[in-house]
Amino acid sequence: MATFSSVARQHVLQAIEEYDRRGGDDFLAVYGFVPQDEWTVQHEGRDYDLPAVVGVAHRFATGRIATPDDLSGSLSSAAAILRKRGFEVTQPGGGPVAAPARAARAPQRRAPAAKPRRSSAEPERVAPVCPTCHMTLAGTGNCDYCA
Repeated sequence: MATFSSVARQHVLQAIEEYDRRGGDDFLAVYGFVPQDEWTVQHEGRDYDLPAVVGVAHRFATGRIATPDDLSGSLSSAAAILRKRGFEVTQPGGGPVAAPARAARAPQRRAPAAKPRRSSAEPERVAPVCPTCHMTLAGTGNCDYCA
């Protein structure tokens, strides 16, 4: 079973770009996936096969493709990771993957805030990628596979 925490938005976009460049049927055939319409990831108004995109994105992130066998039983966690990365994902039944429900809290009294707080969240850093093999580069900036 593969883990998807190392898959960044950049890796998913690379997989989608390859999907568009090869065409859907060729992309699925090259990586050993079969077409399915249950789980999809949407980007710029187009639907993509979620298992295939996640499997190839995993390859860009780690160097090892997540096969259909690796993905069995873990599509919901892969969908949650893609949602966190800003993608819209649909699940079996055609609906979007819902955000986890939160428990209702009792109202609390707060002192008035002097200034609104600003978010300290930084945008996700884009890791450098080798232009030849599309692997994430080491800290030295040199590809371990091509150099």
